[in-house]
Amino acid sequence: MDKQVLRDYLETGGFPVITKKRKSYLTYEGIEDRYVYILKKGIIKTSVISKEGREFNLRYMNNFEIVSLFKDESSQMVDAPFNVRVESEEAHLYKIERDQFWIDVNRQMPLQHYVKEYYRISLMYTMKKMQQMLMNGKFGAVCTQINELYETFGRPVEEGILIDFEVTNEEIARFCGITSASSVNRMIQRLREEQAIKMQDRKMIVTNIDLIRQNIIS
Repeated sequence: MDKQVLRDYLETGGFPVITKKRKSYLTYEGIEDRYVYILKKGIIKTSVISKEGREFNLRYMNNFEIVSLFKDESSQMVDAPFNVRVESEEAHLYKIERDQFWIDVNRQMPLQHYVKEYYRISLMYTMKKMQQMLMNGKFGAVCTQINELYETFGRPVEEGILIDFEVTNEEIARFCGITSASSVNRMIQRLREEQAIKMQDRKMIVTNIDLIRQNIIS
């Protein structure tokens, strides 16, 4: 997607930027909201809650990106589809009245094309993630999530690629639909024994991404 279209819209619109602190929530699943949020800087996590009260993580976002954009254009207030929580020390987000945003989308063809592409890519991501989680089993699901963390937060270091963000085994379990963090502990230990990863200061270094990806059915 050409994010410059979105940047130009935000720069000319003079929209307010809000700052949220770590572990604070931007939206709650099922609670009415009247805004569109766009991440300017920081890290956020989206998640949903099952009927049994278990949290299931969806994804991390750490780039300039639309966070919440709901399909209903006509209603001023809509239910948030998921929880959005800040995971970095703070996050900065554009906050736009959703009815104004949709008026602008319908008036500006480049922005309209951008939003359509956003929906298309979001749908493809969701379908691929669901496929990987359903087809790979628990170990494959953990490998899938490590690969996603690798692609989202990875940066080169001497020993491999550092996932430059601290993610607990409990959080990985919530991404994979695994009820016990101890199960994830055993899978992480297996990857360490296979020398695919190593830990350093509670962060993961991927030393052999090909070995991890061999366990993913894509």
